[in-house]
Amino acid sequence: MKKNWQLWEVFVRSKNGLEHRHFGSLHAPDAEMALKNARDVYTRRNEGVSIWVVESKNIKASNPDDNAEMFEPATDKAYRHPTFYDLPDDIEHM
Repeated sequence: MKKNWQLWEVFVRSKNGLEHRHFGSLHAPDAEMALKNARDVYTRRNEGVSIWVVESKNIKASNPDDNAEMFEPATDKAYRHPTFYDLPDDIEHM
């Protein structure tokens, strides 16, 4: 019997984190099994609080050849760069 399991990408949010990070990939027949397998493989030490699984074929990535166009700043949109704001001296971490 041949298994036609899809490839899934696994993202886990740790107890200390605010964002999900890519932890790896696994094969599973469906999303529910992918979640269970991801839990068993990537959160064995009870470090995760949330798991996302995404079928690899559904991820669209940027083309490295287009990096200049994709990531160059939008110089015509001054509101994206709040350099004209005066911040009070007592505000930290800005």
